[in-house]
Amino acid sequence: MSHESSVLLPRAYYVAKVEVFLAAMPETILGTLTGNSEMAVEPAQRNAWLEQIAILKATLPGLVGTLFLEFNIPRMGRRIDAVLVSGAVIFVIEFKVGENDYNRDDIDQVWDYALDLKNFHEASHGAPILPILVATAADTTDQTLPLPHEDLVYPPVMSNAREVRSVIDMGLCSISGDTLDGMNWGLAPYHPTPTIIEAAQNLYAQHSVDAIARHDAGARNLRVTSRRIEELVDEARLQDRKVICLVTGVPGAGKTLVGLNVATKRRDAKKPTHAVFLSGNAPLVAVLREALTRDEVVRRRRLGDRVRKGSVGESVKAFIQNVHHFRDEALRDSGPPIDHVVIFDEAQRAWNREKTALFMRTKKKRPDFTKSEPEFLISYLDRHMDWAVVVCLVGGGQEINTGEAGIGAWLDAINAAFPQWHVYISPEL
Repeated sequence: MSHESSVLLPRAYYVAKVEVFLAAMPETILGTLTGNSEMAVEPAQRNAWLEQIAILKATLPGLVGTLFLEFNIPRMGRRIDAVLVSGAVIFVIEFKVGENDYNRDDIDQVWDYALDLKNFHEASHGAPILPILVATAADTTDQTLPLPHEDLVYPPVMSNAREVRSVIDMGLCSISGDTLDGMNWGLAPYHPTPTIIEAAQNLYAQHSVDAIARHDAGARNLRVTSRRIEELVDEARLQDRKVICLVTGVPGAGKTLVGLNVATKRRDAKKPTHAVFLSGNAPLVAVLREALTRDEVVRRRRLGDRVRKGSVGESVKAFIQNVHHFRDEALRDSGPPIDHVVIFDEAQRAWNREKTALFMRTKKKRPDFTKSEPEFLISYLDRHMDWAVVVCLVGGGQEINTGEAGIGAWLDAINAAFPQWHVYISPEL
């Protein structure tokens, strides 16, 4: 393992056994949170952290467990205010400092955090998860525990600042199971559940290339390219090969559609290949997720299924993700990704060595980082001992911004560091 991958980023800004947290000075805890933050800490955030620390210090005496503050959900790009792992239960706690009311958006937020853990964090798959929304200035607190769903995720429980302990005690008294090791729990990697993979596959079955593409020469080329990449994936898997596919075309040619098709077709619920579609274009990720989620909600409601939009959206997150969150997971985990097939959208915008090093030094506290973004991303897939496929969707006719490496950087990375990888360049779409 290289020196660059041996220093791992923390999963949370602060982690400690409950007794250690209780013995620490608030200023010490705040210093750790601030030191691990990837952005400048504004006074409002500092004050919110101090309020949360004070509430938790009043809440946790006598409990045994592990506390995580600002816990990064694997690959989701979202941080939970606090996670308490105690007994058999994972408590997901979201604070709304100064709030008098329990707002619907806040309820959905903490519920979605719990679902993200359940669906994408390996150590959470089989554990009960109880989300708690803390509106610190609210008058009332829930007095009963709702029934859990089949996946052992409970609907959120509401609490004010004074009654958080009573809610935790209610959960510990009512929920049974094997005691969790909090520290090991926190080290677990990204890993989608088989059910979420199957849901993603079923969802996108409504949106295949053959169904969407126009029946003209361009559409035929789209289908040919998609099928050829699927063949290369099968060959790589059967022959234990590592392959990089470069798919080029002008904007609007259908590269994204090819990538989505590969990402969803190359899944097997019993033996998953875990393909994932990655984009550094956050608005595009949001638009694709929203469009597919809305389509699925409408379809299922027509069938009489009263489904919550947030639950449907979980399946979309399984195969459409932000490339920056994927990269950050490579910095936190020394092993290979669960995915064997990774599609990089707008791959020409990957950063060169200089810009990547600057970012790693200033934002990730990695002064020794020397790889370009293509080299680092390929190295993450290269951790697989058997096979892997990287699909780069490369737009033509687009201006390359400062620090963006272009298609050549992917080929340079292969030639310089990964000569064992096989390169396939598709005809332009």
